[in-house]
Amino acid sequence: MELYPPDDPFLFQIMIGSFPFALRWYGALIVGGAMIAAQWAANRAAQRGQDPEHVWNLVMLGMVMGIMGARLYYVAFEWPRFADKDILTILNPATGGLAIHGAIIGAVLAALIYTRRHNLNLFEYLDITMPTFMLAQAIGRWGNFFNQEAYGRPTDLGIGVVIDAPYRVPPYNDLDAYPPSTLFHPTFLYESLWNLAGVGLLIAIERRFRGWLRRGDMVLLYAVIYGLGRLWIEGMRTDSLCTDLIGGGCDGSLRVAQLASIVLMLIGVVGLWWNHQRPMTIDDVPAPAEVKPLYDEEPAVPTIPISSTDLRRVNQTSELVLPDDDVTKRDTTS
Repeated sequence: MELYPPDDPFLFQIMIGSFPFALRWYGALIVGGAMIAAQWAANRAAQRGQDPEHVWNLVMLGMVMGIMGARLYYVAFEWPRFADKDILTILNPATGGLAIHGAIIGAVLAALIYTRRHNLNLFEYLDITMPTFMLAQAIGRWGNFFNQEAYGRPTDLGIGVVIDAPYRVPPYNDLDAYPPSTLFHPTFLYESLWNLAGVGLLIAIERRFRGWLRRGDMVLLYAVIYGLGRLWIEGMRTDSLCTDLIGGGCDGSLRVAQLASIVLMLIGVVGLWWNHQRPMTIDDVPAPAEVKPLYDEEPAVPTIPISSTDLRRVNQTSELVLPDDDVTKRDTTS
């Protein structure tokens, strides 16, 4: 089965007066995924008794710092490409180049800054957002499909992505050796499916092992799950960042993303071990799940005590007739 993206990576392009305005599929999917994840995270925060507004504020800051981190991370490992460029070209992500590990670093820094500023628990909010962050990654990966990037080596599995010649990296741009019908590993799809499976696994662990989990476990489990998936998927890619600062297949050098994934996994495994070795505190007790009413409840109408005399008068006249004297002097015997 062939996967072939639209010829145009733009969702739309219009002119507003004399100014062009365009929206790429890549940007739409990243922002759309982030908004879906933010709404889910806000709901999770409310279930844990936290203010959902903090989640939305954190997502906005996390997106800005995440994109900055992703760009700076990419530029650092592709510096020979940018050494002679001006600062605007270096900082502009539209010129190509974002790295997810840099985005993770930026997002975590944003969470650290925001939670310290508002006196919130960092790990509580990381636990809330990690499954939703992984969902956003699964959605955003499809932006690579529309950009014809993040693909792997040629495959004969019968399913793959078709890449046009202008988007191929050497030696796969040799159309004699690799004709236009060549299928490449859709590594963007592999990672998207891995992330979706990771979301399901995190939620299953959260529900099944609620009594065992401690605060901070969800972010540590994320580090292990995502790191493991990216470790093997990255080995297929043809456009990796390499430790010798030369991008591509990384022949003769290590892949930066694989090293970063190994570090993530080590942090996750060691962190989980330490988190469960230390004495348990009250902060580690999971928040109770939200209990919703089975029907729309309305507050009861306030009532006042009624004496036996008043009840007899109601039975006789079908309406309540209060005595002339003060209510407090009524007969309250029953």
